[in-house]
Amino acid sequence: MQRVDGAGVVVEGADVGRITGPGLLVLVGVTHSDDESIARRLAAKIYDLRIFDATQGESCTGPGGGREVSAADLGLPVLVVSQFTLYADTRKGRRPTWDAAAPGPVAEPLVDAVVNELRARGADVATGSFGADMRVSLVNDGPMTIIMDVD
Repeated sequence: MQRVDGAGVVVEGADVGRITGPGLLVLVGVTHSDDESIARRLAAKIYDLRIFDATQGESCTGPGGGREVSAADLGLPVLVVSQFTLYADTRKGRRPTWDAAAPGPVAEPLVDAVVNELRARGADVATGSFGADMRVSLVNDGPMTIIMDVD
């Protein structure tokens, strides 16, 4: 997950998903043990994580700064992009393996579950295109990148 000041996804030259201004870019990787319950909890944790300043869209300023609030508190948009490469295993050799990544028929419905839960919570959600060769652009705000995991 990245706190951003705008992000977008292009597939074959076409803009398929974009958020402008402050929000979140969420790169979702799915492994074999994930299920819909995990996907829903992940979405809730992402949207409720307090990493923004109470002043609309400004980053948290840390100790002594503004009150920390979540994307949900501010009604900020989210761009969700599936990314199986998050499960790359590079421990052996020079060629990564993705054995830990769930196959498309398992992963796609779980990425959709994250999107659906975010929307159910009131988020304006844009998405990439599952399984496509995507070009993702963003302006990382902070920079802030957080690895989220739920079990």
